Amino acid sequence: MFSQFTNVQLISAAVILILVIAAAVVGFVDRRGKRTLAFRNRFGSEYDRAVLEHGSSRNAETKLADRETRVDALKIRELGVIERERFVTEWQTVQSRFVDHPKAAVTEADDLIAALLEARGYPKDTFEQRAADVSVTYPRLMEDFRAAHAIAARPGRAEASTEELRIAMIQYRAIFDELVQTQKAIETRTAA
Repeated sequence: MFSQFTNVQLISAAVILILVIAAAVVGFVDRRGKRTLAFRNRFGSEYDRAVLEHGSSRNAETKLADRETRVDALKIRELGVIERERFVTEWQTVQSRFVDHPKAAVTEADDLIAALLEARGYPKDTFEQRAADVSVTYPRLMEDFRAAHAIAARPGRAEASTEELRIAMIQYRAIFDELVQTQKAIETRTAA
């Protein structure tokens, strides 16, 4: 069969085949790079954390895509005006307790954030699962959320210093502010 072709034709066919394969490889690598960049831009430091946790960017991206699918299936909602006002009032109460009882105030702030997430439609689950769910919509909050929770959850002997508690309270305040805002306000601020 190949005897009917000349050497020039065989070489030309081999070169074309190599070029087609090279183009396919370049296309694949380009798509992977764009996908990785999209995940990196979307999740920020949470992407890096997922890569460390899952061992590779491909595994991390699969897990992050699974998070997005899970959260899309949840019934996440905005707070109503009355709910928002109630949470703001509760936050002010928690914050006012910080001066006299910093550890208790940070623990209450942690509980209030959990209640706020539940009111918004995030399921009651382990902290890690809840953090994974929240990371889909609020990826830039995750470092503060994890750090503040770690301080709030510290047991008695490893109790946090007053400065650590103050930082946790500031982190919780930033998280709280984002969670009680309407999505339109967040989108407007992001676009500006």
